[in-house]
Amino acid sequence: MKKQKGTYERYIKRSQDFILSLMALIVLSPIFIIVAVLVRVKLGSPIIFKQDRPGLNEKIFKMYKFRTMTDEKDENGELLPDDIRLTKFGKVLRATSLDELPELWNIIRGDMSIVGPRPLLVKYLPLYTIEQKRRHDVRPGLSGLAQVNGRNAIDWEEKFMLDIEYVNNISFIEDWKIIFNTIKKVFVSEGINSDTAVTMEPFEGSKAN
Repeated sequence: MKKQKGTYERYIKRSQDFILSLMALIVLSPIFIIVAVLVRVKLGSPIIFKQDRPGLNEKIFKMYKFRTMTDEKDENGELLPDDIRLTKFGKVLRATSLDELPELWNIIRGDMSIVGPRPLLVKYLPLYTIEQKRRHDVRPGLSGLAQVNGRNAIDWEEKFMLDIEYVNNISFIEDWKIIFNTIKKVFVSEGINSDTAVTMEPFEGSKAN
């Protein structure tokens, strides 16, 4: 059962998202252009990586990011593992979160929010518990409570627990705490990778299932 939306979530959050993301896109446009050129030179085309992700109420949308991997394939035409295709340049983009800049357009469009549970893969949808599915009761975010509390260095159970905690406690103050903590985390590059994978191990279902 969905909780009732508060005043902030109902009337302020979306407008705040639109204004802040538009301002960020304008201010960061020089960086956006430089990164786009470097991606084109170092990794080729396409510059932007597009992938279907579930958003609010599990509605599927195209999420945009700067590409960080090559398209190298094995003799059977299958893509090589992520740790091989992720270049040094790609690692820098991820460590600085510059690969996330195109998601500002997703926020302007209304697909995403500045703060919310991160949009994960569509194939994970059938694997969630009823409680975990509540992460889709809000728009997915550029950053979220899980991202400022370990990001890819925490396991899936912890990540989903933090997502639901956010959904249950959305507020103006909470959002701005997460925004400021995100800026801090970006500068120190914490939690980019898990302990055992180049990004995060695939989700294979909750222990509670």
